[in-house]
Amino acid sequence: MIIHTPSLAELPALRAIERAAGEAFRGLGMAAIADDEPPSPAQLTSYQRAGRALAAYEEPGGANLTDRPGRPLGYLLWDPVDGCTHIEQVSVHPQHAHRRIGRALIDRADQDGGPAPLTLTTFAEVPWNAPYYARIGFRVLDDADLTPGLRAIRAHEAALGLDRWPRVCMRRESGSRT
Repeated sequence: MIIHTPSLAELPALRAIERAAGEAFRGLGMAAIADDEPPSPAQLTSYQRAGRALAAYEEPGGANLTDRPGRPLGYLLWDPVDGCTHIEQVSVHPQHAHRRIGRALIDRADQDGGPAPLTLTTFAEVPWNAPYYARIGFRVLDDADLTPGLRAIRAHEAALGLDRWPRVCMRRESGSRT
């Protein structure tokens, strides 16, 4: 697998990945999440230009020869938040699930973000959210451990209605891959 910053021409493919990945939420009774709009072209362009967007690609001659070379399989967006590398979004197209693509993207963000810890917010009870992140070294933060930036992110998520389902903030120390 190859991971690098996507080109501007590849950004529409990231929106398609997000839409496809979101469909899994529908089966959990979370249609509002499945129907949520992916990041806008302007938002994706901003992340790409800031060097805070990563995309994963099949290696040339990889096992899945039906993929066109250069087509993204998954992507990750991150922001600096209170001295941490905050994962804003990580999504993998369901056709490429269970191949450690999300984990590879997270590990690369860990590497590219420097020695900063990784943080994210996620659904506590969705199997491919908090339970998955716990398996790859993240821990749930108590309210007392939340930084001002994480509190602001959680308040924004609550204003969007995401708190209809339990959510948590999680953290992984830099370099602590499992």
